[in-house]
Amino acid sequence: MFGWKRGPQGPTGIEGTLPGRSAPLFPLPERHRVSGRALQPPWPEGYAQAIFAMGCFWGAERLFWKQPGVWVTAVGYTGGTTPNPIYEEVCSGRTGHAEAVLVVFDPRIVSYARLLALFFESHDPTQGMRQGNDIGSQYRSAIFPCDTAQQRLARAAASIYRAALERHGHRRPLTTEIRPAAEFFYAEPEHQQYLAAHPHGYCGLAGTGVPFPPNELEALTIDSGTAGDQSPG
Repeated sequence: MFGWKRGPQGPTGIEGTLPGRSAPLFPLPERHRVSGRALQPPWPEGYAQAIFAMGCFWGAERLFWKQPGVWVTAVGYTGGTTPNPIYEEVCSGRTGHAEAVLVVFDPRIVSYARLLALFFESHDPTQGMRQGNDIGSQYRSAIFPCDTAQQRLARAAASIYRAALERHGHRRPLTTEIRPAAEFFYAEPEHQQYLAAHPHGYCGLAGTGVPFPPNELEALTIDSGTAGDQSPG
């Protein structure tokens, strides 16, 4: 996001992980600004969750809340070590966290494979620790699978999209991080559904223009089965 361009060692170059805190510093809104649904579990029975990081979480969240089959979304921080961080700490690069989107979805309507395809098509997964003008480890491309089935599908989708990029002449390596989901720390209330409150606000999402191959998406969708079919939180 504009105004926060931080490298992996923070704004002053000082190394070291921030300690964080044992509890959040702010109350979370009970309801999603757009759908009116609860922002925290328990989720409806049979629903699943997915976690993606693809640059500034404002635009990424809007991308997913618009998808049919998505029940609710929220933005937050994950992938690092600092418990209950705040935005400024994450922007320092000293928490290890990425800006991420929690997506709760009905797998009977939208598959995890389709969400993976949307993820890869909607940002540039070759940019390392940045997305466009947003620079820093918090803006890295990452998938945080919530179970072993999601992890298998995420790795398969990354391989498919890597090959698609190469066929279209993209020579930079795909840098998307894939690792099991850890604790998801909700971001501050002002960041939740930010672009619903500020429709003309900043959105840095920009894909490569390379579509996820339809035939391979279909095969991956069939292979999805119950991927991500976790018990309600």
